[in-house]
Amino acid sequence: MAKAGPRFAAGLAIALAAAVFLTRARGQQRPPEFAVKAEFHFLRLEYVDLPNAGRGFFRGWWRQDWPEADVHFAQGVRRLTRIDIGEGRHVPLTDDRIYSYPWAYATQVGYWDLSDAEIRRLRDYLLRGGFLVVDDFWGEQEWRVFQNSMRRVFGEQPITDIGEDDPLMHILFDIEERTQVPGLRHLRRGSGGRILVQTHAGPPQWRAIHDPKGRMVVAINYNMDVGDAWEHADMPEYPMEMTALAYRFGINYIIYAMTH
Repeated sequence: MAKAGPRFAAGLAIALAAAVFLTRARGQQRPPEFAVKAEFHFLRLEYVDLPNAGRGFFRGWWRQDWPEADVHFAQGVRRLTRIDIGEGRHVPLTDDRIYSYPWAYATQVGYWDLSDAEIRRLRDYLLRGGFLVVDDFWGEQEWRVFQNSMRRVFGEQPITDIGEDDPLMHILFDIEERTQVPGLRHLRRGSGGRILVQTHAGPPQWRAIHDPKGRMVVAINYNMDVGDAWEHADMPEYPMEMTALAYRFGINYIIYAMTH
């Protein structure tokens, strides 16, 4: 499989923006169509929020950026790879259908409240070959919530940083940079029109959990919002290098999950 390095980033971002923009420019009011049956489906995990973590009318933190982020990312995968990608799905951990999907995504995991049954199911899913990507959680308090849940899932397995030489970083795209991937809410326009990133949660960190055999089973996007970068790939206000990095990481996650 040919690899694409950092010089591909600009063309990648332009291609992604074009894929989303052209769909909108044609006046299409509904999301692009994806097959019901396919090799790969973007699976988003449903969960119950921690008490007092909701926002009134809000329907649950698991829905953050849904379905736009999922649809836009699927468009990018379809455009940039040969993966046969189908329509997006979302299920709770306790749904047996989860075993049909090798890759799952959970956002805002600093707010999830996993039951004992969900903890057991997540462990079993990962040990059977599943792969989980977690995203869009910030600061020490949200980290503690996530860390405590992972201790219940894999108490014996440490959380480690993803190194530059990790196979994940080179499985399709060679990723060398670690640019901050912020939420849209963290962007401000500075002098000269330059887009600035303003967060108070600390630097971005790419971390992972491996199973006892050494296979990465959880990829952790901490202090960043990769889902927003997928969702807003067509917005001039969202910096190109951040969008490109988010898509390269996302696609590498998928290919790793499907080949390990």
